[in-house]
Amino acid sequence: MSLKTRLTRRELTIGSWITLGHTAIAEIMAEAGFDWLVLDAEHSVLELSEIQRMIQVLDGRHCPAIVRLTSNHPDQIKRVMDAGATGVMVPMIKSATDAAAAVSAVYYPPAGNRGVGLARAQGYGASFQAYRQWLQAHAVVIVMIEHIEAVQNIDAILSVPNVDAYIIGPYDLSGSMGRPGELDHPEVQTAIRQVLEAGIRHHKAGGIHVIEPDPAALQQRIQDGFTFLGYSLDIRMLDSLCRNHLQIIKTRS
Repeated sequence: MSLKTRLTRRELTIGSWITLGHTAIAEIMAEAGFDWLVLDAEHSVLELSEIQRMIQVLDGRHCPAIVRLTSNHPDQIKRVMDAGATGVMVPMIKSATDAAAAVSAVYYPPAGNRGVGLARAQGYGASFQAYRQWLQAHAVVIVMIEHIEAVQNIDAILSVPNVDAYIIGPYDLSGSMGRPGELDHPEVQTAIRQVLEAGIRHHKAGGIHVIEPDPAALQQRIQDGFTFLGYSLDIRMLDSLCRNHLQIIKTRS
């Protein structure tokens, strides 16, 4: 079953973030069993060539590769989709207009305005028609809700056709409210709840990025009703494991 179908059904899926530019990271995390993995082009130094290599690895492990973009720019969307990404995660979507622009950049005419070219996604020219059919049926567009303006416009954003899911960026959202990093502040929590409730109304898969590798925090978000959950990221998992284990060892020494 494709990721798009699972999102449409609002099934629970759990993914994570990759920021380190080595194919072994993608391979290890895919083999661990994540339902999808985000290749983060926004807050890392990943280059497009590295992203394509990791997409190739994830394809081989049947793990959907979603590229988190640096901006809602059609040229960038076109290039990562041509590299073979399953879909895109688009930052700072604040309005229905923003969301519609992202969707349009993913799809070929008449559904969108994406330029038509031949690259890895199209089998280097050997399977363009097959890719065209795949694109219509399986491409994924995830909008990032990470600004208070997006919260205010959430019903309009989630009404845009072919927006498959949303994910809340809690740090940027709190920053846009003048409370950077105060994720537990009542106003920030109220905004998160507003987005969750809108997603349920519109029957859209949605989630939030649980930054720290904390299973209890992830379980709480599942109980809250989120179904598209980002669980930590490669660097936080590595850092947390190293620090916690060393602390235990040093305490016992």
